[in-house]
Amino acid sequence: MKEKIGCCCYDNQTIFLDQAIKQLNLNADQKQLLLQSFREVSVQIPLKVEHGDKEIIRTFTGYRVQHNHARGPFKGGLRFHPNVQIDEIRALAQLMTWKTALVDIPFGGAKGGISVDPSTLSQQELETLTRRFVQKMEPVLGVNEDIPAPDVNTNPQVMAWIFDEYSKTNGNVPGIVTGKPLELGGLKGRLEATGYGVAYITSLALEQMNMALKGAKIVIQGFGNVGSYAALRLQAMGAHIVGISDKDGGLFHPQGIDIVAAAKFAQETGGLKGFFGGEKISNEKLLALPCDVLIPAALEGTINCDTEEKVQAQLIVEAANMPITHMADEKLRKRGIIIIPDILANAGGVIASYFEWVQNIQRFDWERNVVQTRMEEHLARAYEKTSSLAKQADVDLRTAAYQVSVSRVLRAIELRGF
Repeated sequence: MKEKIGCCCYDNQTIFLDQAIKQLNLNADQKQLLLQSFREVSVQIPLKVEHGDKEIIRTFTGYRVQHNHARGPFKGGLRFHPNVQIDEIRALAQLMTWKTALVDIPFGGAKGGISVDPSTLSQQELETLTRRFVQKMEPVLGVNEDIPAPDVNTNPQVMAWIFDEYSKTNGNVPGIVTGKPLELGGLKGRLEATGYGVAYITSLALEQMNMALKGAKIVIQGFGNVGSYAALRLQAMGAHIVGISDKDGGLFHPQGIDIVAAAKFAQETGGLKGFFGGEKISNEKLLALPCDVLIPAALEGTINCDTEEKVQAQLIVEAANMPITHMADEKLRKRGIIIIPDILANAGGVIASYFEWVQNIQRFDWERNVVQTRMEEHLARAYEKTSSLAKQADVDLRTAAYQVSVSRVLRAIELRGF
């Protein structure tokens, strides 16, 4: 059976969810309540852009899917990528519902995006596009309704534009968006929170496997915000990062790459291209490197039936959202490879977003060490709950994580009576 890698997000999400629903013995009505979106919005955004020596009008499609708000306001990132489409956003919105429930923070799930390659736009054009997206989505956003956050190809500057545009008609509302610059109400430690959380979950998983983090060989696919901060943290904890990559390819060094130098180079140049800290390899070869831990931190579906059999890691920690297709997931587990699912592994970011939202509502700053400590407490409780249920029910960690999440969301739906 051939996988449709480019459009697998929603199918994968549904199949992973079905496994948990079967374990919980839910009926068709309960399943329908869990799957359906509360609201799905698409907008067309016309924009004048430079094209050679003249200006032309291009129209971009933007989306916001609000999946479930039984446990609290909708929460989820906003991504700028040419492959953004409604099925992908729908699946990722669902994923946010399960993620927030698993780490037990009072949010629901949402996701948004604009189908655009931001590298083709000037900074001014990108700002205008962002502001027009906010103008069209403003009726469905709100500090107690839906709070966006950074995602693929968006950053604190984009969040600042969202905050400013929304505040033009709603007053000064810093809590409307998270992942903002510190100067505009951002949270100390938010930028690195997802990557640091991945590192912390990795340490918990290795400890449970009776493997030492110190000296462990780790490969990280994707060297953006999440991948780079995970690498920095893991190296500081004593691990050897033997492989890293971005969209232009990868690097391999059997004794470990200088991650501090690599991160500095990537920040200054926009990527790893031209960094000579190891042997140049392709992204495909990177996934096949012998290692203790593989951390996919790029886009969805990178580990699929075409790449799965080459994976040599004992542990996979999903720093990206849905980086493993459902068919590859099954094959990897049959080979005895342990997988820490995305809704647990990369939840540090949404936990920190919750802290930023609370900080903005209270108008009282949180210190970095408090953010880090409380984030790890949430992650540790979620990991323990998931791990214990997996053993008790004799299921894999992903199914157990979904069981925890689905049970909490369904209970909230039943209590609220809708």
